[in-house]
Amino acid sequence: GSAPPIWLEVGFGGGEHLIAQAQAHPDVGFIGCEPFLNGVTKLLAQIDDCAAAGVPVANIRIFKGDGRQLLEALPMASVGRAFLLFPDPWPKTRHHKRRFVQVDTLDQFARVLVDDAELRIATDHSDYCRWALSHLVRHPTFNWLAEGPADWRIRPADWPATRYEAKAEAAGRARYYLRFLRVCRAG
Repeated sequence: GSAPPIWLEVGFGGGEHLIAQAQAHPDVGFIGCEPFLNGVTKLLAQIDDCAAAGVPVANIRIFKGDGRQLLEALPMASVGRAFLLFPDPWPKTRHHKRRFVQVDTLDQFARVLVDDAELRIATDHSDYCRWALSHLVRHPTFNWLAEGPADWRIRPADWPATRYEAKAEAAGRARYYLRFLRVCRAG
C-alpha cells in the first residue's frame, strides 16, 4: 500500500498542538522539530501520559535540532501539511535575518510540500505577520487562502491551541492564523 501522509511541525514548543493533531489524525505520521530540550521533554512526558491513560500516541517522530536542517534533509514532495506556530519574532531589525520565514526557507517548504499541501503559520506579533505575508504572497509557490479578515484573525476549529497562544491571549495581544496552499507543480 501507499505510505501514510507526513505532517511537519517546526518548533513545536511544549508539544500541545503536535500531540493534539497526532491524536486527531492517527492515520498521519508526524515529525516534530524542536531545538530546545525542555520542549522535547514536555512532549515526551505528554506521550508517556497518553500511554499511561491507555491512549498511546505512536505516530510522532521527534527531530531535536534546527528546522532548517530538517527541511534540507527531507525528500521532495514528502510533506502533506506544515506548521510554524508562534516562532520567535526577532523584533529588532538587526535580528530579522534570524526569522524563520525567509526566501530560502520558503523555497525549502515549497520543495518538501506535496501539491495542494497547506502551510500554516501563527503569530501574535503584528510585524512578524506582515513579514510573513510579504514573503509568502510574493513567493510563486504559495497562495494565501484568506478570503476575508476572519480567515486570518480567528483560529480554525481544526487547529488546536498552544500555550504560546494562551499567553498572547492573556496579554491581550492579537493572534494571526495564516494558511497558504502549495500550488501544483508544472507538468
